[in-house]
Amino acid sequence: MRNLFLATALFAASPALAQSVPLSAPQPVPIVQTIPAARDIPYPGTMRLEVDVNDLAQGIWTVRQRIPVAQAGRMTLLFPEWLPGKHAPRGELDKLASLTFSAGGGPLKWERDPADVFAFHLDVPAGATEVEARFQFITPTDGPQGRILVTPDMLNLQFESVSLYPAGYFTRRIPVSATVNYPAGFQAATALRPIATSGTRVTYNTVSYETLQDSPIFAGRYFRRDDLGQNVFLNTVADSPKELVVSADILQRHRNLVTQATRLFGTRQFDHYDFLHAVTDKMGGIGLEHHRSSENQNDPGYFTDWKASLADHNLLPHEFVHSWNGKHRRPADLFTPDFRMPMRDSLLWVYEGQTQFWGHVLEARSGMSSKAEVLDKMANIAAGLELTRGREWRALVDTTNDPIISARRPKAWSSWQRSEDYYNEGMLIWLEADAIIRAGTGNRRGLDDFARAFFGTREGDWGVRTYTLDEVVATLNRVYAHDWRSFLQQRVYEPSANGAPLAGFTRSGYRLDYTDVPNAALAASMKSSRGHNYSWSLGMSLDRDGKITAVVWDGPAFKAGLTTGQTIVAVGEKAYSEDALKTAITAAKGGNAPIPLTIKRGDSVRVVPLSWNGGLRYPRLTKTGGGWGALDILLEPK
Repeated sequence: MRNLFLATALFAASPALAQSVPLSAPQPVPIVQTIPAARDIPYPGTMRLEVDVNDLAQGIWTVRQRIPVAQAGRMTLLFPEWLPGKHAPRGELDKLASLTFSAGGGPLKWERDPADVFAFHLDVPAGATEVEARFQFITPTDGPQGRILVTPDMLNLQFESVSLYPAGYFTRRIPVSATVNYPAGFQAATALRPIATSGTRVTYNTVSYETLQDSPIFAGRYFRRDDLGQNVFLNTVADSPKELVVSADILQRHRNLVTQATRLFGTRQFDHYDFLHAVTDKMGGIGLEHHRSSENQNDPGYFTDWKASLADHNLLPHEFVHSWNGKHRRPADLFTPDFRMPMRDSLLWVYEGQTQFWGHVLEARSGMSSKAEVLDKMANIAAGLELTRGREWRALVDTTNDPIISARRPKAWSSWQRSEDYYNEGMLIWLEADAIIRAGTGNRRGLDDFARAFFGTREGDWGVRTYTLDEVVATLNRVYAHDWRSFLQQRVYEPSANGAPLAGFTRSGYRLDYTDVPNAALAASMKSSRGHNYSWSLGMSLDRDGKITAVVWDGPAFKAGLTTGQTIVAVGEKAYSEDALKTAITAAKGGNAPIPLTIKRGDSVRVVPLSWNGGLRYPRLTKTGGGWGALDILLEPK
């Protein structure tokens, strides 16, 4: 206090000094662009890439890459930064180590670009024909470091993490030949095709660098490959052989998925397609689309306990749809010529939203899940979005920036801040569009007609065709004349206080209701996550130990002052358990007394009265009226 008094007195005694001394005001050092822009011209020569992934104990991969020299002098090599499918700058540059370059038999000094840390500058001497790069990729060994890519029994190799490419060229114009040295006893699957094998070394066909990045590898000790028909293959690696036992019935459902998808789109936008599928709880989770493959992880029991794995049945349908929607047809502002140019994600509500829509439709049509189970999943999605108050201030289109803004990091109040809602809210918008088309055409047309016209372009074309919002609107109008631009403007581009867009259900013969028993899909999801979802009653979700994992904005838990990260240790005078909390919620129904919860946060413990007398509430869809509605027709096999 004395020091504060003296400082104040000194300042008051010399106001002229404080006002007369000008503040320092520097000018910025200008950023000089030293990285050439990508040009759509062929690169002179083929890169040769060798990757050794033998280290199963520590997961340290070694790389040797030889890059032809286009011309002597300054050469800039890039590590991929902006990654397709991730819609954001997710290149794992932090895991690159031990980087060296050489040319003409001698070492080359490298310098990282001061403004773009993914770029490395070299001065190549005259007469050198190629530059050799050697480095390591240090895979994560613990969850906080990143997704686990290596276990004793399987691995996931993504080529963007183990390669560089020359700046100044479209990546589709840079040829590359890749060789991978695998652990003994491992079998591998990828969209690339082997052209030579020597022991554990496999050399793949020469492709463009764009295609190499789009062709990851799953490899494992325990492996099976199933032909699903139409040049589509299901390649599964697992933690143990017992997880590879697949009944004829379950395998047929996967074959049905391929049949129903090709009937939907009318074409195959690939020459061949490989599901890369890991049944594991040791390698990190993933669901990532590629044009001729996809990376998919499901928990143990996926094949062997099919009913219990209900929560996982949507992954493969969703990623398969992306071969048409997202990889072949791609938003014009999302397409980039290389992996340095920033992506603009404004049409992800089509790219991901309509994929989410068709993923659920194909899940039902194929029998991957029953119609009733898919309706339950849709009910859970709709009810979750009903709690999203963030729609009041943040339009759906702005959530397409979330992959860049938050990269799926946890949020304190996701129902208010919003997250990647373009997936599920996009699905509801497309469901409503389907209902409008079916109502206007007497069920003679639906969104199937849009899918065939928009996504199914030319059999076997696995190039990229871009689109704009104008083309989306024009194609919808060719299917059925309607004011689609206003329809999308209101639902996608404007905030709304009117709740989730549920008209797709009401127009299709269903309504969203709530009961005191979880539907089958929600029960399976909660069992899989080992937690419980009280979002529609207490306004929060808990893990199995009573830790709060989510709080609904302005719900009962929110109003009681609860936050994520706190733990319920007691319900009234009983130690916390799921049964104790459910009993208390049921007992409070219709009354006025709050539910007393003892909350622990750090070393502090307090009793919180939580006001809720509505009992247990879980969503489900209820059929309205008689007959076969638009949603029933939509989910029927074709």
